[in-house]
Amino acid sequence: MSDDTVVILAGVRTPIASFRGSFASLGAVELAAKAGRTALERSGLSPNDIEETLVGAVLTANCGQNVARQVAIAIGA
Repeated sequence: MSDDTVVILAGVRTPIASFRGSFASLGAVELAAKAGRTALERSGLSPNDIEETLVGAVLTANCGQNVARQVAIAIGA
């Protein structure tokens, strides 16, 4: 078993909007990346401090594979 310390820096969610509503122009990765950047800003950490990214997404059509990895790359982690 590893002795590494686990830290959850922040929990951030996106606002709820209607289908084809105010966020219709943003894909799941783009929207999650905005939340990720906000979490980083609130924590005071840099993207280099992030070792793992977990993302929960419901509607990910046309996003490709591994949304969490795409978000991590988008925020510079």
